[in-house]
Amino acid sequence: MVVDGLNGPDEVRARLEKTGYLVDDGLAVACFLALRLHRPIFCEGDAGVGKTALASALAEAIGAPLIRLQCYEGIDASQALYDWDFPRQLLHLRAAEAAGITDADRLEGELYDRRFLITRPLLQALETHPCVLLVDEVDRADDEFEAFLLELLSEYAVTVPELGTLRAESPPVVVLTSNRTREVHDALKRRCLYHWFDHPGFARELAIVRRRLPEVTARLAEQVTALVQALRTEDLLKPPGVAETIDWAEALHALGATEMDAELAVATLGSVLKYREDAERARGLDLTSILSARGA
Repeated sequence: MVVDGLNGPDEVRARLEKTGYLVDDGLAVACFLALRLHRPIFCEGDAGVGKTALASALAEAIGAPLIRLQCYEGIDASQALYDWDFPRQLLHLRAAEAAGITDADRLEGELYDRRFLITRPLLQALETHPCVLLVDEVDRADDEFEAFLLELLSEYAVTVPELGTLRAESPPVVVLTSNRTREVHDALKRRCLYHWFDHPGFARELAIVRRRLPEVTARLAEQVTALVQALRTEDLLKPPGVAETIDWAEALHALGATEMDAELAVATLGSVLKYREDAERARGLDLTSILSARGA
C-alpha cells in the first residue's frame, strides 16, 4: 500500500482519477488527511452521490482490500465484530467426550481457541494490514452501536475476553457513510474528517459519466446529464443521484441509442426515477426543450 509516499492532495486526486473516481478539492484534501493522520472520513449526503464508491476507489488507489460493513437497524457488536462458532464448538466438545477427555479447564481452553472465532468485518479490518474499512449507512444503526463504533475507532483495538486484546498493527483507512435518514451523534462526527457530498454540477457530472461509460456517445452522455440536472430542480420525492445518471446512460446505450428524444426519455424513466409520483412529474416536463438546449 502506497500511503507514506503520497506527497499531497493532488497526488491522491490523481490516483483516484486513475480508478475513474473524480473528486473536488475538498474531498481530495480529506482523503489525504485521512491517509496521513489515520482519521476516518465521515461522508454524508443523499443516496447515489458517490459516498460508497469513494471507499472502493480509495482501496484501488492505494492497493488495499476493501472490507465492508453494511449497517442496518438492530445491528450489534457480535454481528459487526466477532462471534463464536457454536456448532463447531459443540462438535469439538462431543469428540472430546468420546475420547474420554474430562479435564474441564482443558476443554474450556480448547473451546475458546482462535480457530473457533468467526471474524466479522470490524475485526477483519483490525487484523488486515493494509485495508480500507467501509462502514456503510451508519445512520441506519442505533445509538448503542454508534457508541461502540466510536470506542473502536478511538483505539483501533478490541478485547475478546477469552483471547485478550486484539490491536491493529496499523489503523485501517475508514470511510463512514450516512444518507442522513437521522442525525448521527456529534461524538462520532468529531472523531472523523467530515465531507458533505452534494450533487455535482453539469460539467463534473458529465465528466463522471464519460469516465465511467466511455462507450456512450458524447451527445447521449450530455443529454442524459442535462435531463438529470433538470429533474433535480423539480420537487421530487427522490432526486436522482450520479448513480442513476450512469444507470440511465448505460440503459440507453444497451438499447442501441446514440442520442435521446423525449419519447425515449419517457420510456426509460424507470432507470432514473423510482417513485410513481416522480415519474408523473417528469412526464409533465417539456423534455424536448431540455434536450434541444444541448446542441445537436
